[in-house]
Amino acid sequence: MSSIPVVVKHAGKRYELDLDLAQPGEVFKSQLYSLTGVEPERQKILIKGGQLKDETDLSTLNLKPGHNFMMMGTPAGKTVQAPKEMMTFLEDMTDAQLAAAAGSLPSGLQNLGNTCYMNSTLQTLRFVPELQEELQKYQGGGPSTGGFGAAAGGSSSLLGGIIGSDLTLALRDLYKQMGQTTEGFPPMMFLGALRTAFPQFAQKGKDGQFAQQDAEECYSQIITQLRQRLKISGDSSNDVSFVDKYLSGGIVSSSKCDEDTPDEPPVETTETFVNLKCHISASINHLRDGLVAGLTEKVEKNSPTLGRDAIYTKTSKITRLPKYLTCHFVRFFWKRDIKKKVKIMRKVTFPFELDATEYCTDELRAKLIPVRDRLRDLRKDSHDRERARKRLKRSAASPDDVAGGNAGIGGFGSAQSKAAEAKEEAEISAAAIKVAEDDANAPDWGKELKEKLDPELAADDGCNPSGLYDLMGVITHQGASADSGHYCSYVKKEGGDGKTWYFFNDDKVSEVNQEKVESLAGGGESHSALILLYRSVPLVPPTTETK
Repeated sequence: MSSIPVVVKHAGKRYELDLDLAQPGEVFKSQLYSLTGVEPERQKILIKGGQLKDETDLSTLNLKPGHNFMMMGTPAGKTVQAPKEMMTFLEDMTDAQLAAAAGSLPSGLQNLGNTCYMNSTLQTLRFVPELQEELQKYQGGGPSTGGFGAAAGGSSSLLGGIIGSDLTLALRDLYKQMGQTTEGFPPMMFLGALRTAFPQFAQKGKDGQFAQQDAEECYSQIITQLRQRLKISGDSSNDVSFVDKYLSGGIVSSSKCDEDTPDEPPVETTETFVNLKCHISASINHLRDGLVAGLTEKVEKNSPTLGRDAIYTKTSKITRLPKYLTCHFVRFFWKRDIKKKVKIMRKVTFPFELDATEYCTDELRAKLIPVRDRLRDLRKDSHDRERARKRLKRSAASPDDVAGGNAGIGGFGSAQSKAAEAKEEAEISAAAIKVAEDDANAPDWGKELKEKLDPELAADDGCNPSGLYDLMGVITHQGASADSGHYCSYVKKEGGDGKTWYFFNDDKVSEVNQEKVESLAGGGESHSALILLYRSVPLVPPTTETK
């Protein structure tokens, strides 16, 4: 059979058609004219060695079924179309429209008196898309507020009853309000709900002002409330908690007495966790070392064999990794001799990509590592392709600038020589051919990873099936005292160059580069990381991953 199926890419569209190898290039161009509306004389169809000519013998190109062609060119009569919608200028937009506009900064949160610990926590959790999705469905267990605006106009007794009934409901409405403004929003109702649910956040200092609190405690208490209230509806009455599905992992621990107790076998226990502790000591310089220390502890308890207290070594391994992994730097601790909570100032670095497989049981590691290794290879391949694409774009003009015939290259100006135009066109063709070949040869991520993925992990869409995480959020503490100082947060901005982060300093929001986040390892009174939020690396190419 002389015909084979081929694909032609033009102006962002794909055209599938049968190519008759017994016909010359002129016939192929006529086919494309009927599909794209681009006249044959204005078409530039790229092949190895240059462009397809009218007299080209297609049988000599050694084409295989599924071959990808790239075509450039525009119809001669193409004109600029009027916009379907009237343009809206920034100065004419409402605050809600500005907040929804692409590229706008997310809203900040006003400091209501030493509430930076809460603001930084709320901003970090706000960028978990699954949390936003489930909160929008949440109806609450008490009376509905009808939104903050409606509740704010009610009586103080009604307001107190509403905010005291459901912290999750207050969080839902807070995020909704924040999404409708570009200004710093006052989280008064949520703060009231937080202090009602957890009175320690209403403590005041000697000056009568509300005291500074620990962001980690606030983070943990919010997670606790979400675990109890926010359920993901399933096909049975046994609804799964949002936190258990996306933010909680499993751990198996073994406790063994350090002394010789042959009649006392190790005791194994299983439990869930919502964060991993990074213990900090004089020997800890990196997150990895701190997590290992946190999973191996010395515990003093009564030994039934010895009839007295003894030291036990508790070793823990992870049995399930959640999609979102929280790591807590244990920088604050109670110092008994001075009866005061103090801060550890030591510098501890952390990675932007975390491999958590080494903290897992052998059984889980065996399931994770094949996916991890292949995913790393695919990410490197994708990164290399993107770098090559950028180099090609820098070395030659964009193919979109060449519309075919005089429409594309006529704009070079009469001062340029024909030789220069021909050289430029050849560079464009070579670059476009290379891009098309790369696209055609790109590996199929879905197929490649499906072969490595364990069925049990594949069925658990709230877990991490590879063990690889990308850093997405950092909560920091500034200052030398554990009872004062200032909290801020950094959240990775989706899209763009992948190295831009939002910096949330209460109601002030700005963009910073990744180098700023790298400087948050601590070592002084400047901002040091307290909480890290990692997200499972998606099993899809970076250009198509869900934002």
